[in-house]
Amino acid sequence: MRKFLFVILQCTWGIGATLVGLVFFIKNRKCPRHRYRGAVDIRWNNPYGGLSLGLFIFTPNVESEHAEQVRVHEYGHCIQNIVLGPLMLIVGAISVIWANHPHFVRKRREQNIRYTSCFVESWASKWGEAVTKKKAVWD
Repeated sequence: MRKFLFVILQCTWGIGATLVGLVFFIKNRKCPRHRYRGAVDIRWNNPYGGLSLGLFIFTPNVESEHAEQVRVHEYGHCIQNIVLGPLMLIVGAISVIWANHPHFVRKRREQNIRYTSCFVESWASKWGEAVTKKKAVWD
């Protein structure tokens, strides 16, 4: 029942991020995919990073402790999407800028700042751990 409710909420209240996720899903349709606690987990060819877009999470296509921690973190973003609904697009923009803007990439590297120092990222790891009872990525 919980997985069914998860899917319903992602496809109604969280539809904005889920529709963007559907586009990424179609672009990565040849990648292996699995179910992860109601989400569609696409194992893409990025060995380090992940992405969460509503019902869809994109995680490394390797079996490792790091990949599982990324999966838990990305699932935390799924929970954010259920809570925030349309406002999740703001959280997503903050996350994308923090992850990819050269200024922040350089600042994290030079000052040894953890990725989860950004509040939306630490929030995702905390919620992912709370729901799954597994360790999320924190670096």
